[in-house]
Amino acid sequence: MARIPALRALLWDVDGTLAETERDGHLLAFNQCFEKLGVPWRWSAERYGELLRVTGGRERLLHDMRSQPQAPATQQARAELAEAIHRGKNALYADIIATGAVPLRDGVRDLIVDCAGAGLAMGIVTTTSASNVEALLATHFGPYWHSLFTLLVSGEDAAKKKPDPLAYRIALAQLGLEPGECLAIEDSPAGVASAGGCGIPVIVTRSHYFCARSVPGALAIGDSLGAGAGWQPAARQDATRIDLAQVVRWHACAVRPGRRLGRSTSLPLRPARRTGLLRLADFD
Repeated sequence: MARIPALRALLWDVDGTLAETERDGHLLAFNQCFEKLGVPWRWSAERYGELLRVTGGRERLLHDMRSQPQAPATQQARAELAEAIHRGKNALYADIIATGAVPLRDGVRDLIVDCAGAGLAMGIVTTTSASNVEALLATHFGPYWHSLFTLLVSGEDAAKKKPDPLAYRIALAQLGLEPGECLAIEDSPAGVASAGGCGIPVIVTRSHYFCARSVPGALAIGDSLGAGAGWQPAARQDATRIDLAQVVRWHACAVRPGRRLGRSTSLPLRPARRTGLLRLADFD
C-alpha cells in the first residue's frame, strides 16, 4: 500500500491571510508616506487593488511610477524614491498596526492555537518585509511570537517574489520536508501559484482584494477560517470554524495515492526544530 504523507508543517502567508493588512494597513501607510515625503500622487483603494497584481512593495512602487507623469525621469532616481517610500511606509505601517486597528482575521488565532497545542510546526512564508511580520505578530501574540513558528521566510530572503516558488522552496529546504508533508494557507492567486509551483497543497481564504469564487490549484477555498460554512469542498457539517482536524482531512485528500506532488529543489538544508507529525487517524 502506498504511504500517505503525514502533515508535518502548516505554512502561513501574511498580508490578506493573517489579517486584512493590505486594505487597512499598507494602503493607508503608503498614502501617509506619500504626503510626508511630498510625493505628488496618492493611491485610491481601487488603484491599490490593481497594483497588488505586482508582489513586493518596492516592485509595486516602481511599476506604478511608469504611469505617473510626475515620477522621476531616471531609473536610478525612481529606485531611490521607491526605497525611501518603502522604508518610510514600513515605519508608518508599524505605527498603525501597534494601535490594534488591524485585527487578525476570524479563525486565524484559533487555528494557530490548535497547531501549537498539537505540536505541529508552523512557518511564515511571505513577500512582505520581516519588519512588517514583526509588527503584526508582536501586536497580536506578544514579543515571544517567534516561539510559535519554526521559520520565517520574508521578502528579504527571496529575490524572486510570489508567484515564483522560491520562497516556498526556501521554506522546504529549511524544514527538511517534502511538499506533501506541508500545507499552505494563502489568499491570492500569486500565493497559490507560488506554493503550488513546488507541489505544496494550498487552502485559500478569500480576502478583500482577492475575493474570486475559485482559484485554480487551490485544495479548498472559503471566505473565512472562522466559519465552517461556505467552503469548497465542504467542511464537516457540524464545523463552526476551520480547525486543525479539518485541515488534516483536506491535506489527506491532497496527498492520497495516485495524486502527483512536486518535490523540493536541492537548496541547502538548514536544520529546523523537531516538528509534529499528524495523520487523519489522529482526529478520528
